Amino acid sequence: MKSSWKDECQEPFCCISHEFLRSALKNPSKVAVVHASGGLQICREMEKIALKGENLSILEQEWPVKSPPVFKGDVFFTYGELLSAVEALSCQIRKVFVGKDDLQLSRTEGYDHSVEDPEVPVSESVVGLWRQPRVVGVHMTPSVEYIVAILSVLRCGGAFLPLDPSWPQDRLLQVATCSQCSLVLTCSTSSRSIWAQIKEFSVLYFSMISALPNNGLSNLEWPCKSKFPRLYCYLMYTSGSSGKPKGVCGTEEGLVNRFLWMQKAFPVCHGETLLFKTPVSFIDHIQEILTAVLSCTPLIIPPDELRAYPFYLVDILKLYRISRLVTVPSLARALLPVSLRSKWIELRESLKLLVLSGQTLFVSLWSVLYQLLPETVILNLYGSTEISGDCTFFDCTNLPKILQTEALTTVPIGIPMPNCDVNLQESDTTNEGEICVSGSCVFAGYFDDICKENSARHSHPPFFKTGDFARRLHSGDLLFIGRRDRTVKVNGQRIALEEVEDALLRQPDVINAAVIEESHGDLDDSCGLNYLKAYIVLNIDADSHRKQTSSINENVLTESLVASIKSWLSRRLPPGMLPADYSFVKSLPVSSSGKVDYVALQGLCSLSKHLDEEKNQTHLFHERLGTVKQVFCDVLVLEKVQDNDDFFALGGNSILAALFSHRLGVDMRLIYSFPTPASLAAAALDREVTFQSKRLKLNNSSVEKGADHKILMANARDVSIEDSIVWSSGLNLSESCSFSRCNQFTWAGNSEEWKCIRRIETKIDKLWDFRELWRVQLKSCVDASPLLVSKNQELLVFIGSHSCTFCCLDALSGSVRWKTPLAGRIECSAAVTSDFSHVVVGCYEGNIYFLDFDSGAISWIFRTSGEVKMQPVAWRNLVWCGSHDHWVYALDYVQQSCVYKVFCGGSPYGSPAVDMAKNLIYLASTSGRVTAVLAEPPTFKVLWVYESGAPVFGSPSLDSSTGNVICCGVDGRVVSLNSAGSVVWQAITGGPIFAGACISRALPCQVLVCSRDGGVYSFQSNSGELLWEHQLEDPITSSAYVDEQVQLVTGTSNRAQRLVCACGSSGRIRLLKVDEDMMNSSELGGERAVEEVGGVDLDGEIFSSPVMISTRIFVGCRDDYVRCIEAVISTATSSTSNNGESSA
Repeated sequence: MKSSWKDECQEPFCCISHEFLRSALKNPSKVAVVHASGGLQICREMEKIALKGENLSILEQEWPVKSPPVFKGDVFFTYGELLSAVEALSCQIRKVFVGKDDLQLSRTEGYDHSVEDPEVPVSESVVGLWRQPRVVGVHMTPSVEYIVAILSVLRCGGAFLPLDPSWPQDRLLQVATCSQCSLVLTCSTSSRSIWAQIKEFSVLYFSMISALPNNGLSNLEWPCKSKFPRLYCYLMYTSGSSGKPKGVCGTEEGLVNRFLWMQKAFPVCHGETLLFKTPVSFIDHIQEILTAVLSCTPLIIPPDELRAYPFYLVDILKLYRISRLVTVPSLARALLPVSLRSKWIELRESLKLLVLSGQTLFVSLWSVLYQLLPETVILNLYGSTEISGDCTFFDCTNLPKILQTEALTTVPIGIPMPNCDVNLQESDTTNEGEICVSGSCVFAGYFDDICKENSARHSHPPFFKTGDFARRLHSGDLLFIGRRDRTVKVNGQRIALEEVEDALLRQPDVINAAVIEESHGDLDDSCGLNYLKAYIVLNIDADSHRKQTSSINENVLTESLVASIKSWLSRRLPPGMLPADYSFVKSLPVSSSGKVDYVALQGLCSLSKHLDEEKNQTHLFHERLGTVKQVFCDVLVLEKVQDNDDFFALGGNSILAALFSHRLGVDMRLIYSFPTPASLAAAALDREVTFQSKRLKLNNSSVEKGADHKILMANARDVSIEDSIVWSSGLNLSESCSFSRCNQFTWAGNSEEWKCIRRIETKIDKLWDFRELWRVQLKSCVDASPLLVSKNQELLVFIGSHSCTFCCLDALSGSVRWKTPLAGRIECSAAVTSDFSHVVVGCYEGNIYFLDFDSGAISWIFRTSGEVKMQPVAWRNLVWCGSHDHWVYALDYVQQSCVYKVFCGGSPYGSPAVDMAKNLIYLASTSGRVTAVLAEPPTFKVLWVYESGAPVFGSPSLDSSTGNVICCGVDGRVVSLNSAGSVVWQAITGGPIFAGACISRALPCQVLVCSRDGGVYSFQSNSGELLWEHQLEDPITSSAYVDEQVQLVTGTSNRAQRLVCACGSSGRIRLLKVDEDMMNSSELGGERAVEEVGGVDLDGEIFSSPVMISTRIFVGCRDDYVRCIEAVISTATSSTSNNGESSA
């Protein structure tokens, strides 16, 4: 007899299916699931508005106030619809189980599900008979269909197997085959081709859009009332040390126990909204679903695009007022740059619970999260797939008390949850041991083991040895201390390195392989910086192929092999298990027992350095020796040199050494270490950076139509190292000095300006061409502006990128002098200390590095509590640098100490401005505050604070002619303040300003400001009067730069002009010609004060402010390159002297 829904709701909590029924019937019309497609569109709009520096308040006024908010474009379903869909799909699955057909079923011909009775007990336990359930694969992304699918499988007595669509096809088929899965549920018709390859699989397609029959409550037996209870209710595969994935059979008892603990300890309250964001291959996603559907709470599902753009997550949390977030620490860390911290603060009212699990949680990360979300409960959970996801918990509210007595760098994993027994299998050390778990949370066993037992007696494992080791603190909490096997966690995913090795060994070109875990930086201070590295021994055929192609560049060969192996692995392993780095070696080191010595792998050399057999070494040496001797003769203008002649004894100097290194294609430092042909030949290296011959793209949108604006190519005939040496010699760099963005210039001598000026006579109508002299690949976005330093008659470029590597380059050739890896990505420019002994740069991990000028070795690290995106400034023996912890620090790099710090009220982005005459330091921050500090060491004093009312991202700039400081806000205002903090003048541009003003003595009385509206503005420095405006028609987020070493003289007139470089965000570089004397601009006879005379477009966006020295432009780009581009006078002329884009 068919029972009513009301009757079934009277039962106590007995199973997930019953509890879902009771929950859904509480309020059938309540929103259950929202697909946040409309919310994603709002996120995109928010990003565009933020980039423009506009206020979000107008957009927020249109947001719905009901709970949960549903935006235009969202798709939502009620609990009544969810319940009907579950009942209908459960009946369809049961029909398939007994061999019946269905219109939405794609079945292999001749296959019949009814050959086995799903109710036959396969094992007997001490408490009765158990049955092994049918396994149903669910191949779907997080969606309402996925939720309906797993609830339906549970309802009809089966066990669901999550099949992550991000997995490669081979992995999907392997897991489905190993699990003996005979039915796959999917909501994508494109998935059918995957499953059609294996005859054992039938595919049932369904969608919430297509109507499912609504017949009320089905007559299916409730799982909790079955005569033969199922042994497990879900099957999930994790990485296995045997080389194959392991199937974990999880129990309903474990899921229910975990859910009830959370409901009792941190109950879901009325008005809350939850989030389903965890991939289906992680067990945490089950509790995200159950917490919502068993408490009748709305569940928001962000689109798949969230994986590609995880930074939208914070916006999703704000938009939908999410009250609980489950995530891994590495993702939380990734979402904490300053650009998002203000958004985190906005979550204080809505986000009630933050659950972190899957990785070690560091105290440093907790501290930042606690400061941002002081009212949010932060939990650190510990567990694994074998123990229903979690078995211990730690409420971080108790952490400050523990830190008073315990010196910890990581957060404890806490105490056991109810019905979970957690013990330490003691080791030699007191209170330390392997974590062993027993109780309701423990899984039923591994799938293969259960299948082997078949009809044997079966009971749950008495306990589970996790392989994790912990220490018991005085408080009774457990502290995770690591593992002793080869299982690691990367971004929260457990990986058995043996499985990755097994996949590598199946690749035809690989004869042996070993995989280890490596990390960037110090993992004690950050999360999620570990990755996998593979060491590979090629088989004979592959090695022979490499020898046959030895004439090809070694890097090309290596990249080709890596690409082939990556492609092989990507078809077999989930994305999270792929190594990030590959190294080819001749053999793997082995221990005395004959096993691979993984510790010794760290010291292995790459195969690329050992391609040649020993029998070829003599021939190669003499070949190299002949090449080196020939270059010696060419550079030193000698007819003959001996093997042991010294380069410098024969008349070589630093400039000739630069020419030599370019000709030979080696690092210039080698000639100093190995000055003879014989010693250099033995130590010769492959060239790292070469001149490029790529033609730059010209954008003619803002130059006269019809102009023949040719871009010269930089090849051996167009530009050579000899040209660069002539160029360098013309600079007359006799004293140490540095050049940085906004025309910041420092020097070691007593002169207060650079006297060397190169005068170029040109016609009024002449245009300029560009040629790329060199470019260097920095492996990630280059947002930092270059720092150029002249020392010992050498000109060097210092710059870093998002790849966490900081480089020193030869400004003439682009060759790399040294590279230093840092702990985090680099977005700020560097500075050089007053004695030119060190280069100073900050990184995203909050560190300020002092690097030896000559070698790049780290001399000192000063740690702050926030990201460092501020360019340091050196004055006297101190370096001033700020952090996103809202402080600016005065650092004594000699004594390696912080002597003073000042609170800025917000995050400082731009570098401080220094008034050396008045001993004043000016600081600006994103709060809009401008602070003046009197710096007379050892005395420091804040003289005044000015609140501009709008965030200041650019550097404050000092006008040395007036002593005023110029500050630019994102509201488009330019403010001039005197040394007393009073406003001298204000001006306004047509858009937000994100970079500092450019002030140069080459353009007296002019303040150049670039705006996001694409305009370059010139204001009179005394009054703020607009002198001229030029439109680039491209948003600008960087500062302009005036070439102070070149003065243009037009014909026989006395008119002098300067070149100004400005870069648009889309990659547009434009060259402007500006009159020096704007005070007499009225005497120009109608001629323009500013004129665009040339431009090029790069392939990537430009956020880096350029530096231009004597017609050479140094600039970083988001296509991962830093470039040196030279401007040269074109043979073409402009067709008219009237340009509508500029106005004076």
